[in-house]
Amino acid sequence: MELASAIASDISGICGDVFSIQIVPPGWIHFELTHSTLATWLQSLVVGSLGGLGTGGDEGTRGQGGLLKPMPNAQCPMPNAQFAVQYAHARCCSLVLLAHREGLIKLREPVPNTSPAFWDVISPNPIPWLNCDGTLRLNHLDERRLIGELIQVIDNIECPDVSGSVKWEKVALNLSQAFEKFWSNCRIWGEVKITSPELAQARLGLLMATQSVLRYVLEENLGVFALLEL
Repeated sequence: MELASAIASDISGICGDVFSIQIVPPGWIHFELTHSTLATWLQSLVVGSLGGLGTGGDEGTRGQGGLLKPMPNAQCPMPNAQFAVQYAHARCCSLVLLAHREGLIKLREPVPNTSPAFWDVISPNPIPWLNCDGTLRLNHLDERRLIGELIQVIDNIECPDVSGSVKWEKVALNLSQAFEKFWSNCRIWGEVKITSPELAQARLGLLMATQSVLRYVLEENLGVFALLEL
């Protein structure tokens, strides 16, 4: 416990604003991302940076505009998985465009000709990820599950030691299934839009982040064009 405390103290001095750290007997060090770090990272996915949280991030792998360059050895997904992933991507796009038409968010270019790598959001900017007390608004189990899947996908993308062995069709399917669960249980319109517009906007932000990652995996890892609609 004494050694763990010394290690944790050093780490806290280096990145205490990124992690909250807890020492647990007999000497485990538990790390938890701070809410502000998660909010900053989610915002980066919305505005066009598929990075910032991967365990093996390498600046040499980034392309222009903060996006990663295409990965080699793209895999073709199973037909049933491909439809599910394409559907999730198209659904994200349609919901974001619907939110723009209804004034919940405002986009600079609401009708892209091709699937957007990211969304040019005018307002709210940034997305209201955090409550007034600095905690993440996205506390529902399925919101957290989707965020967890996004983190896992980005780690797979950014870690060169594992990216070559990743089964990308399974990764994409897991992410699309997490999105479906989120969309089924975490409403954006109706009462939520009226009584908690910031929560609705935060959930839309999570939608945009998911679409950005789905698009990348479809086009760069699976070699399949990400459709705006089916």
